[in-house]
Amino acid sequence: MDKYSFLNAAHTSFFAELYDKYVTSPDSLEPSWRAFFQGFDFGREGSLEELGIESEKGGMVVLSNGREVEMPETLQKEFQVIRLIDGYRSRGHLFTKTNPVRERRKYEPTLEISNFGLSEADLDIVFDAGKIIGIGSSSLKNIISHLERIYCDAIGVEYMYIRTPDRIQWIQDWLNVNDNHPNFSPEEKKNILRKLNEAVSFESFLHTKYVGQKRFSLEGGESLIPALDAIMEKAADAGVKQFVMGMAHRGRLSVLTNIFGKSPKDIFSEFDGKDYEETIFDGDVKYHLGWTSRRETDSGKVVNMNIAPNPSHLETVNSIVEGITRAKQDRDHQENISEVLPILVHGDAAFAGQGIVYEIIQMARLDGYHTGGTIHIVVNNQIGFTTNYLDARSSTYCTDVGKVTLSPVLHVNADDAEAVVHASIFALEYRMRFKRDVFLDLLGYRKYGHNEGDEPKFTQPLLYGLISKHPNPRDIYAEKLIEQGVIDKGYVKKLETEYKKNLEEDLMDSRKVEKTRITPFMQDEWEGFNQKTEDSMLSAIDTSYDLKKLDAIAKGITHLPEGKKFLRKLERLVQGRNKMYFEDNQLDWAMGELLAYGSLIEEGYDVRMTGQDVERGTFSHRHAVIKTEKHEEEVVLLNDLGIHQNGKFHIYNSLLSEYAVMGFDYGYAMASPNTLTIWEAQFGDFSNGAQIIIDQYLSSAEDKWKLQNGLVLLLPHGYEGQGAEHSSARMERYLQLCAKDNMYMADVTTPANMFHLLRRQMKADFRKPLVVFTPKSLLRHPRVLSTKEEMANGSFQPLIDDEKATVSKIKTLVFCTGKFYYDLLDKKEEEKRDDMALVRLEQLFPLPSKEIRSILKKYKNADDVVWAQEEPRNMGAWGHLLMHLEEAKQFRVASRRFYGAPAAGSAVRSKRRHEQVMEYVFDKSKDNMKRS
Repeated sequence: MDKYSFLNAAHTSFFAELYDKYVTSPDSLEPSWRAFFQGFDFGREGSLEELGIESEKGGMVVLSNGREVEMPETLQKEFQVIRLIDGYRSRGHLFTKTNPVRERRKYEPTLEISNFGLSEADLDIVFDAGKIIGIGSSSLKNIISHLERIYCDAIGVEYMYIRTPDRIQWIQDWLNVNDNHPNFSPEEKKNILRKLNEAVSFESFLHTKYVGQKRFSLEGGESLIPALDAIMEKAADAGVKQFVMGMAHRGRLSVLTNIFGKSPKDIFSEFDGKDYEETIFDGDVKYHLGWTSRRETDSGKVVNMNIAPNPSHLETVNSIVEGITRAKQDRDHQENISEVLPILVHGDAAFAGQGIVYEIIQMARLDGYHTGGTIHIVVNNQIGFTTNYLDARSSTYCTDVGKVTLSPVLHVNADDAEAVVHASIFALEYRMRFKRDVFLDLLGYRKYGHNEGDEPKFTQPLLYGLISKHPNPRDIYAEKLIEQGVIDKGYVKKLETEYKKNLEEDLMDSRKVEKTRITPFMQDEWEGFNQKTEDSMLSAIDTSYDLKKLDAIAKGITHLPEGKKFLRKLERLVQGRNKMYFEDNQLDWAMGELLAYGSLIEEGYDVRMTGQDVERGTFSHRHAVIKTEKHEEEVVLLNDLGIHQNGKFHIYNSLLSEYAVMGFDYGYAMASPNTLTIWEAQFGDFSNGAQIIIDQYLSSAEDKWKLQNGLVLLLPHGYEGQGAEHSSARMERYLQLCAKDNMYMADVTTPANMFHLLRRQMKADFRKPLVVFTPKSLLRHPRVLSTKEEMANGSFQPLIDDEKATVSKIKTLVFCTGKFYYDLLDKKEEEKRDDMALVRLEQLFPLPSKEIRSILKKYKNADDVVWAQEEPRNMGAWGHLLMHLEEAKQFRVASRRFYGAPAAGSAVRSKRRHEQVMEYVFDKSKDNMKRS
């Protein structure tokens, strides 16, 4: 028997500290100590069969290597106390007083000392383990008292799953100060009460003046206001210059007024339902709108504040906020990204139920999407519309998804205003130190139904019986301050009277104004950009580029850096690009695209592109990022062109998400109008996963939010027999959303036209979203080539005429778009049909109607005018033409039949249908609509 005599000789506090490190971070210990503690734990808890060691008897522990260790009883007790401390750290949040209106669910096992091998006889024994929680050697009774205050009072903390010792230590040190309880000065307490009063008084004023109107009140979660106030005040002192915030409806009006400084007068105008000043703006409901303001903090610092507009699709705004934040960081805060702070306010049911939340959280640490940490605040009403929390999630907490990134989560009783502010300060300090996400779960309630006209007792009669009698957080806190002698009994009444007096004055002023004026969101970023109508969109924009400069860019992207080893295929690819530009003057699609980016970068624009596999390109055509063979060192030729370049090229492979990623890049484009921001789908119809972004932002932002945005969507489209999900980008859906002047739609067929299309996005003095139905098979098609002169000296062509057609001979005039043109061209040449002209419609919206009519007039001898498309009749561009071009009603349509799926899964069947459509284009007697 090896009786380690040093165990008796050494001080127990030494072992206590080591064991605490072993419990929280075993890998941080020297291996022999780790083995020793493992032996002790195995002896206490393991089974003989599983662990191959004896259980502890009489203080003896047999290690897995067969050596026996005799434990002094005092040391055994110290370890048991440390286990108890670890139990509180890991599970204390389950036994808190955080729910103001419900009984908490019961959890087993409890934190009773008997579960840790301790008894009442040990309560008065002094243990060195007390040093671990910052109180020094202390009795077990005192240690438990401190643990209860730290972990089981109004704040429950989850963090022990974090795997980084320094973060765990920082959290524990922070919590140990004052036993995780605030120690605010009388003035700080009065400020918390003042913000609570603003929240309570604002809602009660609206409830009186606008009876029954929807406002999605904050009542039951009013402590959000002092929480946000504390974050913004202290963040400014910590160096934050800009805040970007997103939240859904509940409490939004109060946040706009009491945090962002939006005039109540403007909010009252929106409540009165007045029309808008602008005729081209339809607006949205008052609890959807965004706002930008500047705030001077109590310490005299001026900060920029943005709350993003959001649709009713709740958590959608998360992605927009993160994109805005990243754009601001990239543009103005690269040296210290912490100067821009994103704050996301969630509802509990949406946070647990909406998949985009998970997507956003997974983006938090990725190169293309990180924003230096987000403060997430859940205003937890414990109900979703009429659905109880037990029916709204399977997880213990609505915030459990936050653990994906090993982020700390604090659950706080929303009735305890000081605890809420205390937890908010923790969240801010954690974010600023570690540049990582942190989550606050404010457990409150919802005073009324889903909206103020809803009757919650239909579905939760017991709960709302309790809520109806429950005092608001302001009155609870006021009573506490009166007891402490901080304020007198008339203090709150005075605050309320003064605040409501100001609201009354604003209400009177608002009713003197006939129409509502909406202030644009982030107007500073958009100085010099004006909203434009369809006429401006159809006007020619100079997109030419100096040929010598283009030569220099081409040289930069067709030479690999010396001294690095690349795959032979990549070397040949780059050499081939050099030859196609400098010898053959026949540039393919990838060259047209890369030259467009390079030209814009030289002119001072940034380019950002994201999406699944965009660095190489889904179809292996782009190779914007080239990796060395042995070390996978990344080379981005567009960032080292060998010329003076004022912009940067940012390209990132995204996570496998469409919804959050497109939303992120939409937000990025919203905050950075001088960046060409591109999202590319792996296949066009994969954008279906982001339909909410497309509907609520991309197509309607000018009408709803008074926002311009230049986001580009690249959606691969074309029927090559790859099945339903790999053929159609569902262009009919986008075209159906086109109205007046809301966005561009294009289906271009030449590298030069793509070059000019992309340049037009930046060279215009306005911004519109651009959706491009990009090719797949055309990326390497031998006929899809352009010259460098067409790029340097040309311009975007919304319609491309048939240059080889002899006008007098043309009897059949065919309009088509995209890849189908080249299929028709091959057949036309094969059949030697010089009586047919093929005209390409390159821009689908705004429709170049004048040019189409000029073509119809030019080919006046044509008695057969055809619209040809490879998509089924109920898809593609045909329905769009009928809506926007009167003459289209007279066209003969050649298309696939009506189908529920875009294409057949069978390549043979798909090819047969394709050939039938082409046959009908060339012979109107062969109508495939009559065939099976």
